[in-house]
Amino acid sequence: MSVRLYVGNLPKEVEKQEFEDVFAEYSETASMKLITDRKTGKCRGFGFVTVKDDETADQIIEKFNGTEFKETTLKIEKALPRAKGKGEGDSGSSAPRRGKGGKARRSGDVTDSTTAAQPDPRWASELEKLKELLATQTANS
Repeated sequence: MSVRLYVGNLPKEVEKQEFEDVFAEYSETASMKLITDRKTGKCRGFGFVTVKDDETADQIIEKFNGTEFKETTLKIEKALPRAKGKGEGDSGSSAPRRGKGGKARRSGDVTDSTTAAQPDPRWASELEKLKELLATQTANS
């Protein structure tokens, strides 16, 4: 069974060949993919290395995680399973996916319209005053 490793914190200037050179000693047993922006062609800051077994994956993580590469510290970990496309149902995995801000979300986490529409409590009183002001202005016109 193959294991996919996430390689993060890559600099935007890194080229595909440079990325592959980092993992050159594993090139016979691994495949590497640098994720690039479609418009600019520059690195999006991460890539993937797919290896044949857990043992090799653990070796790569141990050897490269936290090492310096072009003045940045690499972050290497086992990748989360891919999410299925729309209409294909749940991916069948209970592993959380990361959303904006790096917070993990589970498929059961649902925000309904009542919780999504609640104002920030720090500004709720100011918002209430503005609503009252708007209501009086529209009533007068």
